[in-house]
Amino acid sequence: MKKLILILLAAFGIASGAHAAAAGGIAWDKAPNNTTDLPALQNGAKLFVNYCLNCHSAAFMRYNRLRDIGLTEQQIKDNLLFTTDKVGDTMKAAIDPKQAKEWFGANPPDLTVIARSRSGNAGTGADYIYTYLRTYYRDSTKATGWNNLAFPNVGMPHAMWELQGDREPQFDTRDVHGHEAKVFAGWKQVSAGTMTPLQYDQAVGDLVGYLQWMGEPEQNTRVRIGVWVLLFLGVLTFFTWRLNAAFWKDIH
Repeated sequence: MKKLILILLAAFGIASGAHAAAAGGIAWDKAPNNTTDLPALQNGAKLFVNYCLNCHSAAFMRYNRLRDIGLTEQQIKDNLLFTTDKVGDTMKAAIDPKQAKEWFGANPPDLTVIARSRSGNAGTGADYIYTYLRTYYRDSTKATGWNNLAFPNVGMPHAMWELQGDREPQFDTRDVHGHEAKVFAGWKQVSAGTMTPLQYDQAVGDLVGYLQWMGEPEQNTRVRIGVWVLLFLGVLTFFTWRLNAAFWKDIH
């Protein structure tokens, strides 16, 4: 229980700090809603295992739950499991916790419910993650060599940099309330990645969609059942109203 509380507090702290950073920095982009797109969720699961699970766990999600997004147990075993993992195991990080603390200053937080952990005026948790994973840039003054516009002074390096390539943020100087301030104006591509910018944005959208689904796998089922319940109640209300009118029509 103590470990669970610490994990949740760490995730909450990371998300809170990110939200505060975004509130005083760049606006969050709207994340695409891919939670009902099975091919997108499957690609997101692949990206999560290859780029996130090395350092971050998803301790409340089991591999065999991926059958809900259309993967067979054999596909999970062949493509998404590490050597010693079993299909019924939870998603545990490959990194040693002691080494992670030495390298990053703290253990990377669990990501099971990270997409649900924070939202506000700037957007949802999914919007933040979508923006965060697309706003990394090289910064030689940082220990990891990376910084992030959505979360300045971030301790996490850019795990997907080979896909995106290197970019530099461009700023304009504008008058803000009588003072000159730098305002983000766009990106300059320094070196190409293995994906085009559009392909990278789509890949990040798939990953964020998977994180949303992982935070509440039953969400789509709940919404679908909720629609049918509301339709049933609507029909029941109509018949109840007509029955009530028929019962009272001869009573003066």
